[in-house]
Amino acid sequence: MKKLLSTIFFISSLVSYAEGFQIITLGSDGGVMDGNISGYLIRDKNEENFIALDAGTVLPGIKSGLEKESFKNITIPQDTEWSDIGYIFREKIKGYLISHGHLDHISGLVISSTEDTTKDIYGLNSTIETLKNNVFNWKLWPNFSNEGEGFKLNQYKYQVLEPNKIKDLNGTNLKVIVFPLSHSNYESTMFLLENNGEYMAYYGDVGPDKVENSNGLEESFKVLGPLIKDKKLKAIMIESSFDNSKDDKGLFGHLSPRWINEEFKVLEKYSGKGTLKGLNVVITHIKPSLKKSDNTRENIKKELLNNNIHGVKYYFPTQGESLEF
Repeated sequence: MKKLLSTIFFISSLVSYAEGFQIITLGSDGGVMDGNISGYLIRDKNEENFIALDAGTVLPGIKSGLEKESFKNITIPQDTEWSDIGYIFREKIKGYLISHGHLDHISGLVISSTEDTTKDIYGLNSTIETLKNNVFNWKLWPNFSNEGEGFKLNQYKYQVLEPNKIKDLNGTNLKVIVFPLSHSNYESTMFLLENNGEYMAYYGDVGPDKVENSNGLEESFKVLGPLIKDKKLKAIMIESSFDNSKDDKGLFGHLSPRWINEEFKVLEKYSGKGTLKGLNVVITHIKPSLKKSDNTRENIKKELLNNNIHGVKYYFPTQGESLEF
């Protein structure tokens, strides 16, 4: 861990300025309706190429983003044969960071693969093995990858990410470091993206360390803490799938507002007392309810905002919305 921190701050010391990040929400929900689940695009604001953070939804999110003018700074050639949606999808998304292999994080990638271009899929070995053995295998879906069963279409190249090692993301200015997480005893991922000395943390599905009997969140906090203290972390993207009415047994590897507050106490141990005030926190993976009486999104907003003990700045993006940090 000390070696990793030294490497991070060595990279940071080599740059004198940064341009920041743009995030576009392709899918903001954690279920249960298809078309708006678990997907984001991120880019260095000084260039036009994106990396996808999960891909439960892709094309519907791009369509919504165009309608909300979230791609207004992206140049789309007039002479292209592709629609605006098609051009951004095919030419401007340069790869996929997949936190884990659950359907709500990969279904958009899979279903749109027949119209995609050559790209990298990045993930922990467990994620890549799930895609290789259970998805792109000619049983569930044709093998669009460069490994695995049957004839390989070689559209996607698997890139296995090793924890705590910095990796360049091809076609972009971004770099990434990965940290394993526990999601109901299934491996998920935190991606720490670096852009010219500034950082963005994206958490896939994750449960509280105490409930999961894990130290995955705390290990990631050990790295985030010094970045927050030195004001190098632009934002944290983290899930709150349920409101506080969900008991621990029903979390199934997810967070709620109560647990976000508890976990941020651990984060503050490594960043310093009071340093979380004003930190940008983007809430992801909210699971809507089909009950008439429930509004999970509004409940989560109220519970986080009314008990904001750390003074962070919360964002609750909807599909197609752009955020800049």
